[in-house]
Parts: sequence; C-alpha cells; structure tokens
Amino acid sequence: MDRLQEFQVAARGDGFVEVQDNEDGSVAWFRNALPDPETNVHKRLCIDSLTSSATVYWETAGSKLNSKTFRTVGSMRAWLSLNSAR
Repeated sequence: MDRLQEFQVAARGDGFVEVQDNEDGSVAWFRNALPDPETNVHKRLCIDSLTSSATVYWETAGSKLNSKTFRTVGSMRAWLSLNSAR
C-alpha cells in the first residue's frame, strides 16, 4: 500500500470523512465526522500527493487557526491519538 493510501486509512480510522476531491487529483480533503467539543468546528485534513504529506487544520478557543504537517503516517497516527482524547 502506498503512503497516500496509508494516510487515507489512518484518517478514516480517526473519524475523518472525505469531503472534496481536487479536480487534478493532487490533494484529497477530509473533515472530522464530529466537531471538536470546545469550538464546535470540524478538524480538516489535506493529503497532498505532490509533497507526500498530510496536514491537519483545527481551530482553538478564540478562533485561532492551527496546522500541523506530517511526512509519515506513523507520526500522524501518534499525534491524532494524543489529540483525539482532548
């Protein structure tokens, strides 16, 4: 299984659902099925085939936008498991 498919499997396993497909097929967008309880905003996830990476976007109290980019599936899974418990 190539890395992009592994990112997609990890995303779906953490409750992300695909929401939009890029016409040129270079990125896939996902969002959490449930919004974060603190902000009522869904996390977003972009899997980018050009950079072989995944970036999670989320909002914290005070409407601050944050992001974290992952180059490996293992690091994304570890971060998601730590941040899903919040």
